[in-house]
Amino acid sequence: MTIHGRCLCGSVAFTIDAPLTDMVHCHCSMCRKAHGAHFVTWAAAPLAGFHWTGDTSLIQRVGSTSDEARCFCRVCGSSLPIERPSIGLVETPVGLLDEDPGVRPVMHIFTASKAQEYVIPDALPQHEEFQPGSSGQVVERPPRHADAGKVAGSCLCGAMAWQVEGLPLMMLNCHCSRCRHARGAAHATNAFYKLGQFSWVQGAELGAHYKLPEAEFFTQDFCTRCGSPAPRVMGKFNRVMLPAGSFDDNPGARASAHIFASSRAPWFEISDNLPQHEGMIPR
Repeated sequence: MTIHGRCLCGSVAFTIDAPLTDMVHCHCSMCRKAHGAHFVTWAAAPLAGFHWTGDTSLIQRVGSTSDEARCFCRVCGSSLPIERPSIGLVETPVGLLDEDPGVRPVMHIFTASKAQEYVIPDALPQHEEFQPGSSGQVVERPPRHADAGKVAGSCLCGAMAWQVEGLPLMMLNCHCSRCRHARGAAHATNAFYKLGQFSWVQGAELGAHYKLPEAEFFTQDFCTRCGSPAPRVMGKFNRVMLPAGSFDDNPGARASAHIFASSRAPWFEISDNLPQHEGMIPR
């Protein structure tokens, strides 16, 4: 079976001809920042069966020109697969896939680094760092601290930073296919605040915006240096939407519901007791 994947805008696409293996949920601070999610689900496949089918000139590599660097689409900011020629594998964010890959997550890794507000709801094995048998090097991104009484947030490279005061109006897990391709994760988790609760610390000018043409509202904001999802300021609604993975501190709140649960990824099971809505929550 050939598996197809793509970024949110579709400019960068790929196929994988070989079976995917080692599907894991990663909670490390680097993945949370890069994808703006509480965790990112990765799967590996032989590099020989991986092929780019889109415009590779739009692939931006983060902090390195190496093939093994994290990368993202310059147009929409979606995180992309990581090619690892040194070990002959490609590691793919499973949220980018268009089909059911036929495999399922088998464990959580880097649980010692998970977001403080997130509670792992399933019974999969948990490992504080890499899975057993891995020889990878642990690299943590130093957290940024906010002013007294506020909660800090920042992108992976640290060039963009912000802070919020008080609790969010709501925090939701969104399972729509747009969020999965935008974040490369099982679902997005977004926190909504009043605009007056939010302030930039630095780097607002580094943000880019991608408006999905066929969507009325869907927009991906991201850092042009590292691709991390960034705050989406919605002045018309007096709101700002923050990707939960961007928090450096505990926001003091957890997701209250799953939205667009009818569109959830076939490889992901919702295993908590939060309310599930087929579409958006009722107004």
